[in-house]
Amino acid sequence: MASWSQFCTARPRLATAIRGLVHQYGPGLGYLATVRSDGGPRVHPVSPVITDDALYCFVVDSPKRRDLDRDGRYALHAYPSEDADDEAYLSGRARRVTDPGQVLRLAEALRARPGGDWRLYEFTVDIAMVGRRDPGRSRTGRPSFEVWRDKGRDRSGRHAVQ
Repeated sequence: MASWSQFCTARPRLATAIRGLVHQYGPGLGYLATVRSDGGPRVHPVSPVITDDALYCFVVDSPKRRDLDRDGRYALHAYPSEDADDEAYLSGRARRVTDPGQVLRLAEALRARPGGDWRLYEFTVDIAMVGRRDPGRSRTGRPSFEVWRDKGRDRSGRHAVQ
């Protein structure tokens, strides 16, 4: 599982494209899919936050938060654009951020409601994808996809990426 910053180092153009699509309306907008206790998917709108260092999401007390606490797997799809059919997708694992200093700094920087019943999660990146549907780019008008998969760490401890 790669951190957002590791993913950015491995594929800076793809990371920039994803960040642009997630934050195309200013604040991050997307749909978060989590895994319910019965194994089925649960999808909710969220406001993810992408900083230079990490991908975060503040999550209020809800079924999706309980899903993340029980089974950290997630998928995140950027909110669709009004102007194009481009899409951004990420999947990986969420982990709760428990360092009070880090939580406070991000809450203040991102104007999270003080005293709210939310928790901060950092999302790792196992798969990242951008799909572009620009009829002017190809004669067939077919979408083009760029995909990155984290291959974990090699024996030397370095990140092996595709």
